[in-house]
This record gives sequence, structure tokens and C-alpha cells, in this order.
Amino acid sequence: MVNLTSIKISHTGSFLPGNPVTNDDLREIVDTSDEWIYSHTGIKERHFVNDEQCSDLAIKAIENMNCNIDDVDGIIVATATPDFNGFPSTACIISEKLNLTSVNTAFDMSAGCTGFIYALETAKALIVSGSCKKIIVVGAEVVSKVIDFKDRNTCVLFGDGAGCALVEEGDWVVNSYLGCENDGSDKLYISKNNHIHMEGQAVYKFAVKSIVDTIEKICKKNNLSLDDIDCIVPHQANSKIIKAAASRLKMDSSKFFLNLERTANTSAASIPIALDELNKANKLKDGDNVIFVGFGAGLTYGGNYIKWKN
Repeated sequence: MVNLTSIKISHTGSFLPGNPVTNDDLREIVDTSDEWIYSHTGIKERHFVNDEQCSDLAIKAIENMNCNIDDVDGIIVATATPDFNGFPSTACIISEKLNLTSVNTAFDMSAGCTGFIYALETAKALIVSGSCKKIIVVGAEVVSKVIDFKDRNTCVLFGDGAGCALVEEGDWVVNSYLGCENDGSDKLYISKNNHIHMEGQAVYKFAVKSIVDTIEKICKKNNLSLDDIDCIVPHQANSKIIKAAASRLKMDSSKFFLNLERTANTSAASIPIALDELNKANKLKDGDNVIFVGFGAGLTYGGNYIKWKN
């Protein structure tokens, strides 16, 4: 077993804003139906903000960790929908609003829906190097602010939310595999008129391949077989993508934890939201081999392997 780390995830938190917006609710806005959306995506409902910003959702998720954060010295926010398009960073806004005077490192990270995976590996590097001791890693999105509700192919896919993890010095095995395609930046992006543009078929093919490749590479790196994996927490984009990846890997799809039926695609927030749900329900056991795997705009992809401890 390769052990490249001395960190642990000590607490998790998440937050979904407002009331659920169902597929039937969207039918009043765009030409679609509950049957079409669910059969094509696995989504039944999602949550949209009213007038909240990205930092507001992040702070709610952090508060829902229910732990002391007074000595936190780092904040990393993975988001594609920050409070400001330029600066200051949403991480700095969160630090100020929570009056975290011990924070000496705060920045945002843009890696699309893979953002939390990139951010967790970055937090590990900062802690292992001695730059920080305790970092809040956040995935937070207000995707509803960049949805084109005239585009029935994309507007039904997304939701808003935030999830987070408190990462600190520890003795867990945590290592990652990160990747980026160098010819896919035009396949998924937020356009100049502030709307999501996505080439659905291209992204679908990329997503399935990247999930398979990432899981296989992580297993090889850690001398694990697919049978050794207890739980996979994927980016919650589309149930068909997950089923296709599981089929190619010849894995039981039940090992992939899905909550997108209730949350839809919350971009960089999807993995930490799912993680918090698993953690709070005590569904992760001591010694479990857990993989986070994601893919998104860039095109980026990657995963984190964790030997979970309670």
C-alpha cells in the first residue's frame, strides 16, 4: 500500500437551499416532463437559491459540520459560480463572515465539477508541506444563476448546494489521480452571456471513459482490485453515466452512491454533499476503501482514494 499522506477528514457538512424544485415545476417553465427528465437523467428534483450567493451556501454547510473551527488556518473553495467573477475570492469572503482570524491561506479553485477532488488533493499538499494544519475544503455552487431556462437539454440537469470537509493532520491513506484533456475546453463552459453551454454527447462519452480510467488507475496505484473497493462517491451528473461506467468496469452499480435524484447536478458541490450524507448516516465503516471520482469542464477529471477511519 502506498501511503503518501498524513491527513484525515475529521468532519463533513452540507446544505441545500430553499424548497425542492420538482420536474413538474420545471414543466411550467420549459417544454419537458417528469418522465423525460427522470428516464434520461435519474433526476426527480433539485434546489435553487432565492437571492443567496455562493458564500452563503458554503457558510451554512460549514456551520452544519457542528464542530469548532476557530483554529482553522486554510480555506479552499471549489466553485464555478463564485460571489464575484474576479476578486475577492469566495474563500476570503467566507473567512471574513465567519471571523476566522487564524486563516492564513484562502483561495478559490476552478476545475468545474472536478473541483472538490482537485481541492482535496491541494489541501493535502498544503498540510503535508507544513503550510497549514487545518483546512476547510468546500464545494459550493449557485448554478441556477447561469442556467438558460430556454435550453431544455441543460436547464433540467442542475441544482444549487454546498458541501465541505474539515481536513487536518492525521494518519489516513489519501492519494489522488488528477487529469485534464487538452482538447475539450469548448465542450462545456459558461458563455459570455452567462449561460451554461454543453455538448451533451461529447461530455457523456468523456465522462464514462474518465470514470473508468480514474478508478482503474487509482486501484493500480494502491494495489487494490475492484472487488476491494467498498464505496465509490461519484460526481452526481447523470445516473446513465454511472451505470455505463459500472458496466464497463463489470462492477456492481450499488457500490456507486447516488443522491442525484434529490439534488441534481450541483457541480463541485456534488461529491462533498454526497459524502456528508454517507458520513452522517454512518454508512462509511472503519477500514472501508472509498473512492471519490469526478469529471467536468476543462475537461478535467480525477479521483481521490481514501482508507476511511471512524
